[in-house]
Amino acid sequence: MESLPKDKKIILFDGVCNLCDSAVKFIIQHDKKDVFRFVALQSELGIKICKHLGISFSKMDSIILYNPETAYFYKSSAVIEIAKNFGGFWKLLQIFRIVPIFISDRIYDYVAKNRYNWYGKKESCMIPTPELKSKFL
Repeated sequence: MESLPKDKKIILFDGVCNLCDSAVKFIIQHDKKDVFRFVALQSELGIKICKHLGISFSKMDSIILYNPETAYFYKSSAVIEIAKNFGGFWKLLQIFRIVPIFISDRIYDYVAKNRYNWYGKKESCMIPTPELKSKFL
């Protein structure tokens, strides 16, 4: 874990999910302060990070936001935490913190359970363009 950038927040995502792929592209587009780096959950590093955090990879169907040496967030908490970093209008998503976590996570779980049916699945993880390669670990 020593090789992870300490000044970046790391987003672990399902590398074969089309919805997740779109979410990563959206985050990159709105990451004006260059806060985030990305790792596919299925990758060697993704599995290593999950083990380091004590998260069972076999049960992980969620986005994870990992701030090295500080904290990690997953499911709806990760989405809200990520949006907080965009600034502007997106900071208003903080209002959803008043929704009890068991409700927001239940909605998240419903979408996660159905994401392959609704959005499809890829055969392999996304290969970033040369311009975006630095965003991926």
